[in-house]
Amino acid sequence: MISTVTYSKPPDSSLSYFKEKYQRVRNQSLRLCAPLEKEDMVVQPVVDVSPPKWHLGHTTWFFEKMILETHAKNYQVYHPEFNFVFNSYYESIGKRVLRTDRGNLTRPTTEEIYKYRAYVDEQMLAFLNTTTDLNPEIANLLELGLQHEQQHQELLVYDIKYILGNNPLFPAYTPKETIPTTESRPLVFLPISAGNYTIGHQQEGFCFDNELGVHQVYLHDYEVGDRLITNGEYLEFIEAGGYQDFRHWYMEGWAWVQENKETAPMHWHQIDNEWHQYTFFGLQKLNLHEPVTHVSHYEAAAFAQWKGMRLPTEFEWEVACRTHEATIHPEANFIENAALSTLGATEGHYQFYGDVWEWTNSAYLPYPFFKTKEGAIGEYNGKFMINQMVLKGGSFATPKDHVRSSYRNFFHPQLKWHFTGIRLAKHV
Repeated sequence: MISTVTYSKPPDSSLSYFKEKYQRVRNQSLRLCAPLEKEDMVVQPVVDVSPPKWHLGHTTWFFEKMILETHAKNYQVYHPEFNFVFNSYYESIGKRVLRTDRGNLTRPTTEEIYKYRAYVDEQMLAFLNTTTDLNPEIANLLELGLQHEQQHQELLVYDIKYILGNNPLFPAYTPKETIPTTESRPLVFLPISAGNYTIGHQQEGFCFDNELGVHQVYLHDYEVGDRLITNGEYLEFIEAGGYQDFRHWYMEGWAWVQENKETAPMHWHQIDNEWHQYTFFGLQKLNLHEPVTHVSHYEAAAFAQWKGMRLPTEFEWEVACRTHEATIHPEANFIENAALSTLGATEGHYQFYGDVWEWTNSAYLPYPFFKTKEGAIGEYNGKFMINQMVLKGGSFATPKDHVRSSYRNFFHPQLKWHFTGIRLAKHV
């Protein structure tokens, strides 16, 4: 899962900032669901996918539970059962619908959830309009709720693609706009010199607590690829028998390949000896120049092994990003671009930000000095720091203002329904 609901440094606490951002972020969730039919909103094909309507309800519940119930005078809860329906993982807040059963929630209806959102939005804006001074606790909770909703917007995009992409008719989410195809340039490697480097969030502004514990690591000389690995390059791995040769795979990865009969990235389909992939625009011929996505950590590591290289550690990735793309490139591919697809790298654009989350070779573990927050807010990072791998950089479903070089995403190594890709690294 994506790290959620924990926080550190206080954000901008002005009321005008929160009023603008609240409406902008909340409206984005509605826009993402606008192309869907009601039937699309309720299904849960696999445990990792939540029904889109559940995301709309859960992100609304956060503001109701964490802010309005505690800080708004005389607030009336919208529905007494919604805490049970939309609580996700908070043991301290009470019982909840199991994640595996979210697809059984034919009630509340999608229409009722939209009414719930409208009610909470009205109450939140009234709360902001009648508040003369936000104390740091409320300001942090507001920022946290907005960051949390942005994370669920990205999960929502993943889930929509999985739902539609596993429909036998391969329906399009939206008509395809003409996007010029950028041919992939030859892969070259960016050098990083050996030395001690500082890791973690070091700027002002919001970050999650898993980015704190600023510390130093020593890195030997290494190099990282100057762009992401493409569909065409990954296809070479497939055609070379990569999925049939155990030598490229971790033991667990090889068992996963055999058990699940894995042969390609998710959403790839071989039709009449030609590769296609399901996209938000329906089934399309595979674009060889776009960055590959929907690969598990097992697949990313096996590809790197096949190439005689490896994945970067999260520390190597962070240092390389700060060194070679200290600010986000103007052509970085985020949700604001509305491309809804990976895009080829242009000259001078290293793709550290956007397009796909990049698997690293680092286990998701606490940084030095990490401390779990008190109360319910503290449930959402420390307890996940086992058996998961770190990803960096964001994807084409990530809001541009949501990522930074220190951001630590994390997922289990076998998962690939999210937008994940590959950057190679090697020692000098």
